[in-house]
Amino acid sequence: MHVAHAPECGAQVNDSRGTAVFGIVRPCTHRLSEGLRAEWMAHLCGLCLALRSDHGQFARVVTNYDGLIVSVLTEAQAERTPAQRRTAGPCPLRAMRTAPVARGEGARLAAAVSLVLASAKVRDHVADRDGLLKRRPVAAAARRVAAGWDRAGARTGAQLGFDTAVLVDAVDRQTGIELLAGPGTPLLTVTEPTETATAAAFAHTAVLAGKPQNTGPLAEAGRLFGRLAHLLDAVEDQETDAASGAWNPLTATGTSRTEARRLCDDALRGVRLALRDAEFADDALVHVLLAHELRRSVDRAFATDVCSHQAGGLLPGGLAPPSRAGHPSGERHSAAFGPPPGNPYAPSGPGAPFGPPQPPPEPPRDRRGLLVGCLVWAGLACTCQMCCGTFDDPWSRQRRDGLCNDCDCSDCCDACDCCSNCGDCCDGCDCCDCGCDCSC
Repeated sequence: MHVAHAPECGAQVNDSRGTAVFGIVRPCTHRLSEGLRAEWMAHLCGLCLALRSDHGQFARVVTNYDGLIVSVLTEAQAERTPAQRRTAGPCPLRAMRTAPVARGEGARLAAAVSLVLASAKVRDHVADRDGLLKRRPVAAAARRVAAGWDRAGARTGAQLGFDTAVLVDAVDRQTGIELLAGPGTPLLTVTEPTETATAAAFAHTAVLAGKPQNTGPLAEAGRLFGRLAHLLDAVEDQETDAASGAWNPLTATGTSRTEARRLCDDALRGVRLALRDAEFADDALVHVLLAHELRRSVDRAFATDVCSHQAGGLLPGGLAPPSRAGHPSGERHSAAFGPPPGNPYAPSGPGAPFGPPQPPPEPPRDRRGLLVGCLVWAGLACTCQMCCGTFDDPWSRQRRDGLCNDCDCSDCCDACDCCSNCGDCCDGCDCCDCGCDCSC
């Protein structure tokens, strides 16, 4: 899972080993209607507060994006009641505002799953001797933290009737499978432990919601979601893993990106079909996350997601700019925290050699020192100013765009409550006709 709390940022729970990666669904708040945005944040904050209530303040560091899908699924299957929400006090991550947050068994199950998988991530880093974990005292402390998270997750899971041993077993089997995998090994053999873990978590939401008939469809949706999580993590990390010598499923099995994309597309269709077989009281947010946003996650990983807000977006007239020369994926990068490559004041345009007059460079601003800049950065991060809108760089004081300005906020989806009124398959809402591509 992506460990994070502020919108549109996170750190992955799995990198080189693919134990279980729940950080692929990162919806941009600009694409969500006001109602769905409030629901999304209610589940995110609910997961964070469930971790704090059951396991203490430090446990909140494992708050993650995809873990809260468990909470969303649980609530979507049951009729809404006032008991499912409570008003939380001011929080720095909400710019010191109060907000309604989700509570109940769904949030607690998400917390249990997050703790166990975060524990697996810590143990993975200890085994790989990453960074400071090369030092024995630090590694020993990390093992104690991981063991505590394991016990805490198992305790909460037992209270909810969910045996977290299936998650621990998946993590343990993953290591053995990777040791035996080589060229010619089916890629789905490597992803199987992750699929099993996510299937168990998704299926148990039906038990908590009192909808046993949904157990099968949600287990299938979870299995395919786990496959996508593992594959997308492998795709995104392949170049980095090659440079560092870390194990990567695609490289180890000799699987091409074309084949990986085919498997991802098949999984996307399977998730949508499985969700269609499940019964929901209100599936608006589930549909947006697991149909629309999951598709965008795949496009983003394979660098096929074109964003009009980014430097690599559409040019006037709807033409796409050329891809980066020499890059195998054709990926385009925008600089959210820096100027575009090259000299912005270089001579150009008609009238060579110097072209039209260029504006003079901006006068230099006083730079903050390292410590003061770090304090300013912490304040900006805690109030979410670095996520949406604009802000002054903590050190250079230059004006920067927030992270959400680099997301794919398709204008065609702004006019409707995307898929909250679409019925079973986006009928009655034109958002899917102009780029959302539900393909249900």
